[in-house]
Amino acid sequence: MPEIVLIRGLPGSGKTTLAKQMTTHIHVEADMYFEKDGVYHYNPADVQKAHAWCLEQVKAALQRGHNVVVANTFVRKWEMQPYQQQGVPVREITATGTYPNLHGVPPERIEMMRSRWED
Repeated sequence: MPEIVLIRGLPGSGKTTLAKQMTTHIHVEADMYFEKDGVYHYNPADVQKAHAWCLEQVKAALQRGHNVVVANTFVRKWEMQPYQQQGVPVREITATGTYPNLHGVPPERIEMMRSRWED
């Protein structure tokens, strides 16, 4: 039976790096929705679409029998629920590194996310 690994953490915590190391899993994250031809084009108006796309990618991979690793911030616990309801085992990993964030998230935005973080 396939599994889902959810990697959560603030921007710059090492989520993507860790996910890429899990070579037995299909790597998916909402940020991938904003990548076109290797260039990141973030649009805040499309965040909901990005997360819906991410979940659909996970469902498709699971249907093909693949393990999946999802690297999203998952600041609030409820944000993981759609993945936890897929009928497969789910593991949760919290990334806590402090690296430069790849998408230029402003420090004040990261601090706001930190203040809303649910353990």
